[in-house]
Amino acid sequence: MGRFYRALKIIWVAMRYRLDSLMPVERLPAWLNLLLKVNPVRLLPLGEHTRGARLRLALEELGPIFVKFGQMLSTRRDLLPPDVADELKKLQDQVPPIPAQLAQATIEKALRLPVEQAFARFETEALASASVAQVHAAQLLTGEEVVVKVIRPGIEKVIKKDIQLLYMLAHLVLKLVPDAHRLHPVEVVADYEISLMDELDLQKEAASTSQLKRNFLDSPLLYVPSIHWSFTRKNMMVQERIYGVPVAEVETLRAQGVNMKKLAERGVEIFFTQVFRDNFFHADMHPGNIFVDTRFPDNPRYIAIDCGIVGSLTVEDQNYLARNLLAFFKQDYYEVARLHIESGWVGEETRANEFAAAIRAVCEPIFEKPLKDISFGQVLLGLFQTARRFNMEVQPQLVLLQKTLLNIEGLGRQLYPDLDLWTTAKPYLENWMQQRVGPRGIWRKAKEKLPDWLEQIPELPQLAHETLRQWQGWQESQQQQQASLRALQQEIRQASRRPGQVVIGTGLLFLALALSLDLPWEQLQDWPGWPWLLGGAGLFLLLRR
Repeated sequence: MGRFYRALKIIWVAMRYRLDSLMPVERLPAWLNLLLKVNPVRLLPLGEHTRGARLRLALEELGPIFVKFGQMLSTRRDLLPPDVADELKKLQDQVPPIPAQLAQATIEKALRLPVEQAFARFETEALASASVAQVHAAQLLTGEEVVVKVIRPGIEKVIKKDIQLLYMLAHLVLKLVPDAHRLHPVEVVADYEISLMDELDLQKEAASTSQLKRNFLDSPLLYVPSIHWSFTRKNMMVQERIYGVPVAEVETLRAQGVNMKKLAERGVEIFFTQVFRDNFFHADMHPGNIFVDTRFPDNPRYIAIDCGIVGSLTVEDQNYLARNLLAFFKQDYYEVARLHIESGWVGEETRANEFAAAIRAVCEPIFEKPLKDISFGQVLLGLFQTARRFNMEVQPQLVLLQKTLLNIEGLGRQLYPDLDLWTTAKPYLENWMQQRVGPRGIWRKAKEKLPDWLEQIPELPQLAHETLRQWQGWQESQQQQQASLRALQQEIRQASRRPGQVVIGTGLLFLALALSLDLPWEQLQDWPGWPWLLGGAGLFLLLRR
């Protein structure tokens, strides 16, 4: 029942903010266009807000899942009108905050002491506010400048209701859309649920932040703030305060003389480093979570915060993804098709040459173009349409990666539209593959195993003695088994002879008795040997085992 009321609320909010006016009627099916035209909602006034503001307000009212959708849309200026993108950009860190008293009460309950005793200074006005949590500036008693992140009270219930609604929609899609099974809608929602639930646990976010910091320790590419674990709880987290320019403030970065080309290239390098070197990537890289250290403008460094959503791939997915990307960069579409079939992403009955031709038709136009002339959104749409023809199944484990890649593209477009993604990424992937499966990779793996082998040298005599003892025990066991087998075979042979012995023995015994009864006593006394001989032979056969 709760899901039904939630669905009604979504419809009501969409009607109230007249979101129907945002739909591109020229691209809609005729039946849906007609339905919108006769919809009585069109009689409602649009109000004083702009169309972008109405969309932003509707997403804010609907809750965190819709806000996150708006955050992702805000990075795709190639797909949205500028006024709508500017409004959605406010969802990155300007969501209306919860009252300061409620935030402070939540922190005091988590720490079990007043903020005055926990911090030398605590600013009640929120420094930034997002869909799931908000941030307050503070200073520790030891003097370090920090930020305190606190989860919005009651947000978990709202998220769970929306997740249940998404499950309902996913099952509905499976029933109504014939080929929806290849999209794995239920599995995709399940992965999204795990990500959102993890984002509500700030101890997990703190652990992910620490991991990312270790991965890029002393790196010129990325800086990650430190966590203060003694103040971190499930619903609050304290970390080092960072100072930088938000990556979305492109004009500010240019005014400070930042090398935008290098900044854009480093963003791509960070992405591929996280995915392939570390197999641990920040999966919520919208501009509100990324800053730039501009102290050295010609050598800019990124600063990443909010590691609430992170992702990783299996070794098999890593290898297939790297080989697929390299094949794309080399325009080897047959290899792309073969890898998709080999990995099971498309059916084994798919003909590689036909699949390769379809991929070529989609991807060939995008090569040898700068990033500003390429829309990966359109490319992905074309690939999905191609995949539909070949019953390609969506891989739920790659959904986070696809979302992150879209964020990276939107970020790259804002920073340096002329960035050539292919030229930037191809050398990195080739080097990674060489280190993974080339001679250097094999030698590196051997060196990694060498310490384990050396540690076992002192144990070799004991291991040899134990192996010899086990070998002797195995030989004795084998001999016992062979003896038992011979005895069993003997029993079988004896059992197979036993019925014949019984028949012959019984026959001889009866014959001896019959002959003895037919002869007079005097004759038995004269020649007693042969009836007794027959009877004795019969008894012998009967009694013999």
